[in-house]
Amino acid sequence: MRTLFIYPEFPKTFWSYEKILELVNRKVLLPPLGLVTVAGLLPQQWDMKLVDRNVREVTEAEWDWAELVVISGMIVQKADMAVQIAEAKQRHLPVAVGGPFASSTPDAPELDLADFKILDEGEITLPMFIEAIERGDVSGRFSSNGEKPDVTSTPVPRFDLLQLEAYDSMSVQFSRGCPFQCEFCDIIVLYGRKPRTKTPEQLVAELQALYDLGWRRAIFLVDDNFIGNKRNAKLLLPAIKQWQIERGYPFSFTTEASVDLASDDEMMQMMGEARFEAVFLGIETPDEASLSVAGKHQNTRSSLEESVDRITSYGIRVMAGFIIGFDGEKTGAGDRIVRFVSRTGIPAAMMGMLQALPNTGLWHRLEKEGRLVQEKADAKGVNQTNLLNFVPTRPIRDIANEYVDAFCRLYEPNAYIDRVTHYYLKMGKPRWRAFFKPEASDKSSLPSLTDVRALTTVVWRQGLKRDTRLRFWKALAKIARRNPANLEQFLVTLAHNEHFQEYRSVVTREIKDQLAALPPEPPPTMAASTRELQPV
Repeated sequence: MRTLFIYPEFPKTFWSYEKILELVNRKVLLPPLGLVTVAGLLPQQWDMKLVDRNVREVTEAEWDWAELVVISGMIVQKADMAVQIAEAKQRHLPVAVGGPFASSTPDAPELDLADFKILDEGEITLPMFIEAIERGDVSGRFSSNGEKPDVTSTPVPRFDLLQLEAYDSMSVQFSRGCPFQCEFCDIIVLYGRKPRTKTPEQLVAELQALYDLGWRRAIFLVDDNFIGNKRNAKLLLPAIKQWQIERGYPFSFTTEASVDLASDDEMMQMMGEARFEAVFLGIETPDEASLSVAGKHQNTRSSLEESVDRITSYGIRVMAGFIIGFDGEKTGAGDRIVRFVSRTGIPAAMMGMLQALPNTGLWHRLEKEGRLVQEKADAKGVNQTNLLNFVPTRPIRDIANEYVDAFCRLYEPNAYIDRVTHYYLKMGKPRWRAFFKPEASDKSSLPSLTDVRALTTVVWRQGLKRDTRLRFWKALAKIARRNPANLEQFLVTLAHNEHFQEYRSVVTREIKDQLAALPPEPPPTMAASTRELQPV
């Protein structure tokens, strides 16, 4: 079976990083791990090709070659997903769809033309699909009906199908699921609340597969909560550390974790020694009342600022997500987020307006209260340019304007340099360097020509061309003097604002356009009594 995998285009997002990727001559931040995992689960005698439309277009030769088209994506990719399904059907090709969008909203109109809908986790539903294909079925819908697979038998993804040089980072997955029950999160809907993990041997085999293909850069361990199963994470980390030592630490790691990572010194020590350089935390808001409303009680058990500082002290850079628009939220939420980020120094602070995602606890509650303004099939997904998709408890224009103001302030170039400098002054030294053996590495310690060119561009823009020049050189000198072990990472983090500076204008324009399209708000005297009934 000649199988063509297609990964749809993403809209511009906080994480698209176009301007940064241009500097290092790469196309996309991360590859479609779900599709290469599916490829590993399908019969290996099938011929397979993969096209990531964020990298390039599908060629006519590839369309002509294909006997089956497989498409997977997230909700934010649904527009291009529909286009690619229609393109395949025009060519009379059978189409199978799967992934988070199809699994959460299988009856979405964008998927109407698909012949096969492979829902939930592929370890269970792909064998059903394969049997249907072998029977000669021309359509089908396959669901696990709530059953969750044991991932210890999941094969190594088909990384060889990827155009590796196009990506800044590679992706691997150790666990699925999260033990917490945040009301707005769809991870527990898709993958459950009992974290299931691969074995250390499996994960190391995936690293070795990437290494054998010549990969020598960053790895994003895409677990939604890497420490959801702490016991198994602590079994994995020594295996990664030993593998890294034997090969001269060819990979750096980034992952996602809950804030309670900060209370586990052993875990942070092990992560630092395995060369985990960054971790994404879902902080959401410094407002404790909003955290309680959202069911994110784990973030109220200790000081969030102290948690950020503890993780940072282990040489692990904190990235964080923030949300505005919770029920009962008081005026000034955006300003409180800006103050929190400024105090902690978190460089990459992703911010967005709350979205009710299909089948989450938040979705069901708001549906019961009659406050949703979108059908499930119309959900837009999480993106920094989307308004709330429900009637909030305070005026939506207030929330949106606070959000735009806060986002723009966070990434104002001078403020960003100040924040990053503040952060790297307290960043701990990289713990993995104590175990690094240069003789084990097959990678030159000298920077590549691409890296030199990127650094030169950043220095020119931030240190000479713009009004940030004085701050830039003072900050550089300060970090070089007081924390030289992290100077390289400091410069890389400064470079990130090349993307955010442009993305500020994208957020501003798209939010303002959506606000302009809203119906007028009722007179102030009526607002309090009718607000919950207003369409947004």
